[in-house]
Amino acid sequence: MQALRVEQLSGDLSGVLLADIPAPTRASGEVLVQVRAASLNFPDLLMTRGEYQFKPEVPFTSGLEFAGEVIEADPASGFAPGDRVMGGNKTGAFAEIASVAAGKLSAMPRGMDFPAAAAMGAAYSTAYTSLVELGGLREGQWVLVHGASGGVGLAACDLARALGAKVIATTGSADKSERIASLAAPDSVILAEGRFREAVADLTGGALADIVFDPVGGDVFDESTRCVAFGGKLMVVGFTSGRIADISTNIPLIKGFSIVGLRAGEYVRRFPERGRAIQNAITVLAEEVRITPAIDRILPLSRWREGFAAMASRGLVGKVVFVPGS
Repeated sequence: MQALRVEQLSGDLSGVLLADIPAPTRASGEVLVQVRAASLNFPDLLMTRGEYQFKPEVPFTSGLEFAGEVIEADPASGFAPGDRVMGGNKTGAFAEIASVAAGKLSAMPRGMDFPAAAAMGAAYSTAYTSLVELGGLREGQWVLVHGASGGVGLAACDLARALGAKVIATTGSADKSERIASLAAPDSVILAEGRFREAVADLTGGALADIVFDPVGGDVFDESTRCVAFGGKLMVVGFTSGRIADISTNIPLIKGFSIVGLRAGEYVRRFPERGRAIQNAITVLAEEVRITPAIDRILPLSRWREGFAAMASRGLVGKVVFVPGS
């Protein structure tokens, strides 16, 4: 089968290639899946450089998540050949066939196609765990979402709006504002440049943000500490800016806000029953068409370099989805 392999770690993707390798064999407890679509996530890019927390031994097949059809499964797994499933693992999604533990798969939402299902999993799991599970999101609250052109940021906007929150989306590029507004329908889109607290204060009538969702870090995090309402929560989701921010502890003390860190995958591993509840809640929202993953482009896996380059250059508004075997 064809698979996208990371043969060597490099900063320029020179160690990555599309290769023909033997198809995986299913181990006990695993489900063999024909991959129909697989979505690109920022950790996929970082892992080609050896810059992600999880560092698989090279060579490895890239890709965190996919959607497809079951080829083979244990009868006790709850899955049968032909079932449409979504899920994945830390690696292995960018291939024609994948074999993963049954617990890492779930049924695709009814009415959803493979690209949308592939684009939904990690982004919406992160958004839901952050905003609802740990953030305690309530209807009518103000949510400030950074990195709103990325898959996770767009998912956070989409989910918060679906649950009745008022959403301010931010972007580092004015060129992306119109597309973000079209895809995520936030209450407003602002530039996350310099001192943007005044813009947040004006939009919220001085109330500021009850929840700040921050996958960017760096200067954006620094200014976000000025945008959180008293008693609010600043959710640390990632550091796509490349700089891990520092904070003086007197700031959250005086302003009375909480800083909450989140790795959604780790949260689900530690609390699998909560992971299932989160996935069920997301599935219901998807089947009710209250949330819809935003996809920037769908590419054959043979054009993987285009997708990775667009992510590296911050050229996306939404997810990249690869179609193996094309």
